[in-house]
Amino acid sequence: MIEWNASPELIRIGFLSIRWYSLCFAAAFFFMFFIMRRMFRSEGVPEGYLDDLFLYMFLGVIIGARLGHVLFYDPGFYFEHPLEILKVWRGGLASHGAALGILVALVIYVRRHPDLTFRWTLDRLAVVAPLGAAFVRIGNLFNSEIYGKPAGVPWAFVYNKIDLIPRHPTQLYEALSYLILFAVMIFAYRSRRIREEGGFLLGIMMTGLFASRFVIEFFKEVQVAFEKGLLINMGQILSIPFMLFGIYLLVRSIKNTRGEQKG
Repeated sequence: MIEWNASPELIRIGFLSIRWYSLCFAAAFFFMFFIMRRMFRSEGVPEGYLDDLFLYMFLGVIIGARLGHVLFYDPGFYFEHPLEILKVWRGGLASHGAALGILVALVIYVRRHPDLTFRWTLDRLAVVAPLGAAFVRIGNLFNSEIYGKPAGVPWAFVYNKIDLIPRHPTQLYEALSYLILFAVMIFAYRSRRIREEGGFLLGIMMTGLFASRFVIEFFKEVQVAFEKGLLINMGQILSIPFMLFGIYLLVRSIKNTRGEQKG
């Protein structure tokens, strides 16, 4: 068993503190920006477009993730205490809400940059999204949150800030699965045929990410009490439409490719 007693704070100076979660979140955006800058350069897209894109993405992720948690997991509490919605530093961000927030932000972004299509931009974001998701899950590990059910496996974690029960380190399960998916996305992007088939990269990412999320949720503790009465938890319920949409994009892209070959 592995005892986990890491402090959520990396350093504290007076009333100011730097938290591991914030550092992981910042690192996610840094590495995603660095990789996408190389992609934009190789495809001849002005780098200034990327600066705007990441501003929209940052706002879309934060607002979408927060509203997703409010609406999907605990709407009753937040509707009674609306000011609590603004207290993001207390935790409560939903990845499915972040995905929806990104979509809304992209709609606004492409209207300001009409020479970039919605599909093209989403495909490029899809390449780096799993890397960002992996960093976020590492941040969750330092916060000792989104942990797993009791387990007897040798790699089980005992989260000292939660209880003394060995549990599945589901944050690491997700982080590892997302890093593998990121490697797959980089490999797929290097194929010019795949890169130019609009929607195929997004289809790979959505299918892989939300399918792995669906499976790993079986090993997680529920996040809110009402999930205990559900056959599958809220994370799985929300993953199904994203996963099905990813499969749809893959099937459509394959059909389009076969049609072009026959033509």
